[in-house]
Amino acid sequence: MTIFGRLSKNSNHTLMNQLKISCLTYCVFFLISSLHSQGYEIDIKVNNLKDTTLILGHYLNRSMYPDDTVRVDEKGYGIFKGKQKLPEGLYIIFLPSTNYFEIIMGNDQHFSIQTDTFNFVNTLDIKGSEENQIFLDFQRYMVMLRAKADSLSSLRQNDQNNQEKLTRELQGVNSDRIAMIEDIAKEHPELFVGKFLKSTLEVDVPDPPRDAQGNIIDSDWQYYYYRNHYFDNFDLSDVRLLRTPLYEDKMINYISMVIPQIPDTVIYETDRIIELAKSDSTLFRYVLVTLFNHFGKSNIMGMDAVQMHIAEKYYIPGSWWSDSSFIADLKTRVEKTKPLLIGKIAPDMELMSVPSSHFIEASKDTSIKRYPHVGTKITLHQIAAKYTVLLFWEADCGHCKTAVPELYDLYLNALAKYDVKILAISTLFGEEGKMQWSDFVNEHQIYNWINAWNPYSYEYKLTYDILSTPQIYLLDESKKIIAKKISPSQVEEIIVSLSNI
Repeated sequence: MTIFGRLSKNSNHTLMNQLKISCLTYCVFFLISSLHSQGYEIDIKVNNLKDTTLILGHYLNRSMYPDDTVRVDEKGYGIFKGKQKLPEGLYIIFLPSTNYFEIIMGNDQHFSIQTDTFNFVNTLDIKGSEENQIFLDFQRYMVMLRAKADSLSSLRQNDQNNQEKLTRELQGVNSDRIAMIEDIAKEHPELFVGKFLKSTLEVDVPDPPRDAQGNIIDSDWQYYYYRNHYFDNFDLSDVRLLRTPLYEDKMINYISMVIPQIPDTVIYETDRIIELAKSDSTLFRYVLVTLFNHFGKSNIMGMDAVQMHIAEKYYIPGSWWSDSSFIADLKTRVEKTKPLLIGKIAPDMELMSVPSSHFIEASKDTSIKRYPHVGTKITLHQIAAKYTVLLFWEADCGHCKTAVPELYDLYLNALAKYDVKILAISTLFGEEGKMQWSDFVNEHQIYNWINAWNPYSYEYKLTYDILSTPQIYLLDESKKIIAKKISPSQVEEIIVSLSNI
């Protein structure tokens, strides 16, 4: 028989009422606690400061954005308060005269801060936030280590007899910093402060393996170790790291400096990063926009393939923040760009090849110079050569006036021996364009390559997306695009390099 079974009816009734009251009290307490845990409330007191405004803001990459303001009273007291919790990350409290200090905004966003208007680290006092106390203790430890490192550096500059010893001691200071961060991350895996501090650590690359005689077995071993472990301390899927000054630099450095700048390799790695960023919608949007713009601005040949890949796989189907007109324009851009990517067969086009004799005659007769209906039909794919150079240019283009004679000189003196043909396409049109073209050809005596245009159709300009001139494409024997948007000197460099393989 249970204890409740031994109670009388009156006792049982009394106990049930007590249980109901206890349950009600617990529910009220839970409701109050839940309400208290929602939102944020940061009490702040700044000694020697009164009647002024403080700003609470957060990092987003290297930029800082305000979240809240408070006007402190004559005693320097105020409260940052909001009904909704702030996204976790590294935050900043701005004081007048551009002074500021950093705090961690973790899961518990109800705490108090007291400080002075100078020497924030030493005067800062935080109550009610374990995470910020850990962060503050770390900062104070770092101040001590920095002073020690400065002292050792000064000694090393002036003491030539103990260089190795002082260098080892300096390395020991850095080891102490790393050990402190690793201890915090290990002891507090549930707190953002540990994740953030660990993200500041670089990968420790071991010595490469050696054979029995002490010779390095693989000279690339350390590079591949660094590459494979680059993100060991940095969680790309954690949106909280986006609200620090670290995320974008870490990602872009890997994409542009660590991995080989080969489009297929870069595409594979960007896919990996974007897929990790899908863990959070804000993170996904930031990473997608950042990488899309990064490759759009890249000066490295072939990176447009990466941007088009990102556009087609992620941006067009998944950027809910973009309006329909932008997406429509992007689709058009992808359709135009994809056939012109490196490795694709250059689109064929029909042109009129104008013989050198016509230009020579035009120099003596204005009516011939003006006459547009001249030449023999030729298509790009009919040109037989190991290498074909496509040159789109205009006689009234400032850059063309330099690049075209330079390329012609290279063709005569360096490129012809490599079985190279140059299809120089004037993109001007009409009688006026014909006259300018003729004058330029005659002035520079550009007679020994294929001078062509199409006075009847300008579809080729749309096909090759000619928005500015000069533009140079280098094609192989099968008319596959080897390089594009290159300078005359790069044409020579690439052909010589390929011919020596």
